Formats: sequence, C-alpha cells, structure tokens
Amino acid sequence: MSQDKDQGKTGEKPPQIRANLLVAVGSNMSSDLGSPAESLKFAIKRVADAGAVIRAQSRFFRTPAVPAGSGPDFVNGALALEAAWSAPEAMSVLHGIEAAMGRRRTVRWGQRVVDLDLLAYDHVVRPDVATLRTWMDLTLDEQMSQAPGQLILPHPRMHQRAFVLTPLAEVAPDWVHPVLRRTVVQMRDALPDDARAGIAPLE
Repeated sequence: MSQDKDQGKTGEKPPQIRANLLVAVGSNMSSDLGSPAESLKFAIKRVADAGAVIRAQSRFFRTPAVPAGSGPDFVNGALALEAAWSAPEAMSVLHGIEAAMGRRRTVRWGQRVVDLDLLAYDHVVRPDVATLRTWMDLTLDEQMSQAPGQLILPHPRMHQRAFVLTPLAEVAPDWVHPVLRRTVVQMRDALPDDARAGIAPLE
C-alpha cells in the first residue's frame, strides 16, 4: 500500500494536543443549587462534562472577600486540568459555564454565584512578557477600574492572592511561574501574614 493511501485513510483524525490548565473556582452567593460550595461542585462537574480531565482538585477554603468589605466571604478552590482546548477555547468554556449558572459580569469584583478563572495554560505567556508585566504591576485602584481587552496568561494577579495560591498549592505546588520563576508554594509563602489571615478549610 502506498504512503499516500496510508495517510489518507478515511475517518482518521490527527492526534489532539492536550494542555495542562490551572483554574481557580470561587463563589460567594447561594443559588438554586444551594450554598456556594454546592454551586462550585456543580460547576466543576460541568467543566468535566465539557471534556476536561480533572487531574487534581483542592479542598474548598473560606476566604474573605477582596477588597475588604466588597461582599460576603467566598468559598474558593483550585483545579488542575488536562484538556484538548486552546487557551481561548478554555476561556470560552469557563465563561459559558459561568453564564449558564447565572453569572452576570456587571460589577467588577462584585458578588457572584460562580467564578472560574483560568490561571495558567501550561507555561504559556500571553500575549507577551511586557504586556503581562504591565498588568501585574497595576495598583489596587487600577485593578478595580481596568480590565484587559485580551486574554492575559498567566493570570496577572495570581501571585498576589492568597485565596488563589492557598488552594492552588494543594493541586500544583511545584508549578513555576514563567516570569517570576517561583513555584506556587514560594509565591504563597512570600505573601505577608495579613494577606493569608482568615483563610481556612471549609468544614
């Protein structure tokens, strides 16, 4: 059989490239599904139903809202996924699940029934190091008033957020930030004590 015929067999598909994704999950609103924790369990199932393989899931943690006083405490967690999605496809899947569960992006950092944040896509920097650093260096006031019009990876504020790094350390402790060159555990431990105050596993 010729090589051309071998390559042209009907029904064959090229192998899919699968990527490793880190995703933060959070909620501070009850819903028709029940408590914030129940909403997160449902959202995680939807992520798996969409085609992702959940390699690791953290415990849920109760965390104070950020910035302080912006709403009720959150329930937060983290996932390590494997999926045959591009980074934009991953964002589309996560935002689609949020929307289906009633998330409305009307108030920045407001209360939400579910929040699914793509933290990292393998070790990809997107769109480039300079743009990422610009968003990483914003002040808190600037963060509250500005949102990027494009996908930024890794998440530009993940290294500053104890409510992200605490559960993330349970599923990807050795993942290294491609710009900061620090592991998740190192980034978590570098945060001041007051940043980690009030974070505790959900009983």
